[in-house]
Amino acid sequence: MSATSTLTPSIAIVGAGPLGLATALALTRRGQQVRIFDAHAANAAPQDYRILALSQGSRDLLELLDAWPARLATPISTIHVSQATGFVQTRLSAREQHVAALGYVVAAQAVLDTLRRQAQTQGIAIEYGALVEPGTEAGHFTVSTADGKRHEQAELVIYCEGGVPEAAADLQHDYAQHALLCLASPATPHANHAHERFTPRGPLALLPYGNEYAVVWSVPASEVERLLAADDTVWLAEMNACLPAAERLSGLHERAHYPLGLRMRSQITGPRCVWLGNAAQTLHPVAGQGFNLALRDAWTLAETLTAADDPGAEALLRRYARARRLDRTSTARFTDLLAWGFASSLPGLTPLRDLGLLALETLPPLRQFLARRMIFGARAWP
Repeated sequence: MSATSTLTPSIAIVGAGPLGLATALALTRRGQQVRIFDAHAANAAPQDYRILALSQGSRDLLELLDAWPARLATPISTIHVSQATGFVQTRLSAREQHVAALGYVVAAQAVLDTLRRQAQTQGIAIEYGALVEPGTEAGHFTVSTADGKRHEQAELVIYCEGGVPEAAADLQHDYAQHALLCLASPATPHANHAHERFTPRGPLALLPYGNEYAVVWSVPASEVERLLAADDTVWLAEMNACLPAAERLSGLHERAHYPLGLRMRSQITGPRCVWLGNAAQTLHPVAGQGFNLALRDAWTLAETLTAADDPGAEALLRRYARARRLDRTSTARFTDLLAWGFASSLPGLTPLRDLGLLALETLPPLRQFLARRMIFGARAWP
């Protein structure tokens, strides 16, 4: 069965995850007509088990969309930064930066549920069980459902899911690492402190989440099989060996993992289409910048298209791409530098890293720059 749609949305959004929904809400509030297509069935939409580290800037954006799950978010008051092989540490504090929190740790599912409710309130149309494939002409696409295929057309198609194909990436780096994820119980209460511990194997992040830590542990790919086959006591012992005594963990559960790499699109816009979030760039999770960057993508796009008669106009998309270039590039370079510079075991790097941490500890303007960079991106946003 095949049909051609006669009612076409001004803007089609592919993906009803947190980014797709946030993008739809931001655009709707800027006067645009949107419709969302998602490949999953409505009654079988997958649970999102990720734990997100959201910056104060991201909270501000979600609050503007009336979609901030305040009761379910754990604030980060302080971030302790150290390296396992060095002697210097530093800390970033919300009090010093005059913000309510440096960031918030929240389940992606909580964000997703809040965004879904708000999308329903705003009357945003979501078609589930609809697999979208790009067409051969700008703004055209094919929608495959249980009833067959049909052809659609929109003034702009926004891809908010999927990855970056190798052929489309101008910047890519295989870190030969995997992120091992779990929830862990601290031996002593975390007091809303987060820890970024750089080890020769890779970064180890402890993020306060309720009374527990959400752990992101980067390890060499060569060790993944052994660790995945190991029981919780092995994970616990090896993580604790990387941590100071005051930050030791006493138990863990809900393990997961995924490979780490950097991949960025050379072009984030095309004829009547835009790629956002992971569809535009995939980053190393160090410093937790990926989803925060994606939300800034969405917000800037919505601002650029405010009340536009033709949201897919080439001039508007060029303006959006220019506006995002600095933030995207600098964030990717920043996370890449941290992932490589603090994980490398090359001779002589340990004292250099100590010098960098010492500079952060002794120079408040440098700490402020780093904190604001993590909170608001390349610009003091919003």
